[in-house]
Amino acid sequence: MPRSRVPTPSPARLAGVALASLDDVVAPWPGRLVDAAGTRVFVRSTPATAQDVEPALFIHGLGGSGLNWTDFAGLLRNRLAAEAIDLPGFGRSDPPRGDDYRLRSHANTVIAYLEGAGRGPLHLVGNSMGGAVSILVAAQRPDLVRTLTLISPAVPDVKMRVHPLRSNPRMALLVFPIVGSAALKRMRLISDEERARATIALCCVDPSRYPARRMAEAIAEAGLRRDLPWTDTAMLRSLRGMVRSHSFGARTAWATMRRIKAPTLILWGDTDRLVAPDLAPVVAGAIPGSRLLVLPDIGHVAMMEDPQTSARAFVALLDDTRAAARGHA
Repeated sequence: MPRSRVPTPSPARLAGVALASLDDVVAPWPGRLVDAAGTRVFVRSTPATAQDVEPALFIHGLGGSGLNWTDFAGLLRNRLAAEAIDLPGFGRSDPPRGDDYRLRSHANTVIAYLEGAGRGPLHLVGNSMGGAVSILVAAQRPDLVRTLTLISPAVPDVKMRVHPLRSNPRMALLVFPIVGSAALKRMRLISDEERARATIALCCVDPSRYPARRMAEAIAEAGLRRDLPWTDTAMLRSLRGMVRSHSFGARTAWATMRRIKAPTLILWGDTDRLVAPDLAPVVAGAIPGSRLLVLPDIGHVAMMEDPQTSARAFVALLDDTRAAARGHA
């Protein structure tokens, strides 16, 4: 765990530059299946609108997919050649070999994809469980990461609470064998629309901020995943792997953060109901030289609930990193 005295994190700034328009972003970005260490993963690509762009990879949270990044990626088309990966067993990706859903295994899949694609070093962005995966990638393979952005990362608690599970009794049930499977079966009795809307309501402070077209896509994705035989296994084993890692490997997890060398931005909603917002300065204090932005009246998925502010904080990180590199040249 981190030391008792947490350094005061540097505040993040917001870039004043123009972002790309979302007026023409109607459908999800196109994707393809690619091999990553023997597992087929689905990767969406956002076409860049400028020449001088840098590569980026976005990683979703538990139960999410590359669809979580549509508008965030759209706003950054003039700065990035962005991709969003579906982790094994989620979205449109195949399950991993051996049904191995540990955080470390997810990280190894991401590393294998980046090595095969030859896209590193790049800007790595992760939300929730994807944030935990991104921490492992950045610490293990600093050569692949230019900058790191963590949006409400799923990190071990420091106050012995039951976060993130206490805010949703149904999610808490998923941790337990037999009971978890039964809970998921009961959740399948509700419609795809009800499940999608319940997820957005849990993750966002104000679900009305979530565009209607994105909600329609989330409902369609819920229907797609309902028919996949590995959907429940991916959810249960990824959650249990994360809980196991946080319960028995907390010290290692915090030590891993201290090894990160990439310039890092941490974004957190102050009304996050899934991962405690008071962990934000602790994470920022653990990662050397990181900057922190806590967004008021925002929940667990800042890049979906307030993509504009999230994108401006991200662009500021890019600009400052470029400026620092020029200063050392």
